[in-house]
Amino acid sequence: MECCKRVYEWLCNSKSYLIILSLQFGSAGMYLITMDALNKGMSHYVFVVYRNVIATIALGPFAFFLERKVRPKMTVRIFSEIMAVAFVEIILDQCFTFLGMKYTSASFASAVMNSVPSITFVLAIIFRLERMNFKELGCIAKVIGTAVSLGGAFLMALYKGPVVNIAGSSASHVGQPENVNDPSGSHWLIGACFLLIGCAGFSAFYILQAITLRKYPAEMSLATWVCFVGALQSSAVSFFMERNSPDVWSLAWDSRLVAYAYSGIVTSAIQFYVQGMVIKTTGPVFVTAFNPLRMIIVTALACIVLSEKLHLGSIIGGVVVVIGLYLVVWGKAKEQKHLMPPSPEKVTLQRQQQLPVTVPISDDANDNNKAQLVIIGDRKDDVEARTTTVNLCGP
Repeated sequence: MECCKRVYEWLCNSKSYLIILSLQFGSAGMYLITMDALNKGMSHYVFVVYRNVIATIALGPFAFFLERKVRPKMTVRIFSEIMAVAFVEIILDQCFTFLGMKYTSASFASAVMNSVPSITFVLAIIFRLERMNFKELGCIAKVIGTAVSLGGAFLMALYKGPVVNIAGSSASHVGQPENVNDPSGSHWLIGACFLLIGCAGFSAFYILQAITLRKYPAEMSLATWVCFVGALQSSAVSFFMERNSPDVWSLAWDSRLVAYAYSGIVTSAIQFYVQGMVIKTTGPVFVTAFNPLRMIIVTALACIVLSEKLHLGSIIGGVVVVIGLYLVVWGKAKEQKHLMPPSPEKVTLQRQQQLPVTVPISDDANDNNKAQLVIIGDRKDDVEARTTTVNLCGP
């Protein structure tokens, strides 16, 4: 009985950690399943359409019933902002990310995506959503971390290096397109550029989402609208890009259907809700700190399951990206700690220091029977003394 109680207490205390770990494994599974389907000929344009359609169907009923009392009225301006959010998230982020992953590898894509927090920081400065004070250590750490993270991403794109032999990684994957996972292929650099565009789109999504939520404070409903509008936008793009291949829209019981359902339900519906719930209790810094774990999971499983080639440049660049990421996260945590309100104990101490103190003053011979009431308070780290003359012996 005592053992069960300890296990229950441990699970309660570790709930946030276990949830975030589960989300990272779920996101890593999306990379692997999607990469396998892309290697077998799945259209990444059609994949984005079906993914967001399934996410809309999965999120819609919950958003309709759970947020019916807090959901504000839809206006033309809000809907135009939702269209902009959907464009940067669905078209720029998802379309270019999966296109870049098709030309490179799942492990490379997951490593490059670690530069999203740094790019988000740059965009937040441009849109004046992030304050800059170079006198603070946290601000300096964020700037250095941003530069290091972006440098690591470009290092991965421009330097490949020799192949690192891992069990199962040397074999060629069946049905793998030409030039994919081959650093000497002409598509590798193009794929890296597409991934960086996807990172920029994902970062812009964070910025525009924060702006839109001020006017439409219903997170689940906003996500449903973004998935729905994004499905319409990506459908138009897909019909144009795949106009000569109508067979790519067909559905069958194969890896493509698994990729559609998994990415739509797990990574676009469940992960959005659960991650939002964890952010409310622990903050975004805690959630972001676990992102490099996904890269490690994807890299290990992709080399074993998908037989991907792992290059030295990807390893070095990934480590540099992770170092830059943690500098940004540490700097953000430092600023948040600095901006936290003072503790109740500190407030009580300040109040005690502001109690009036009666001090007899005998400098003036004419005021021997008078004293001065000195009130000492702490304001902006400066000692402020206010003196009031009081006659202790009456008139």
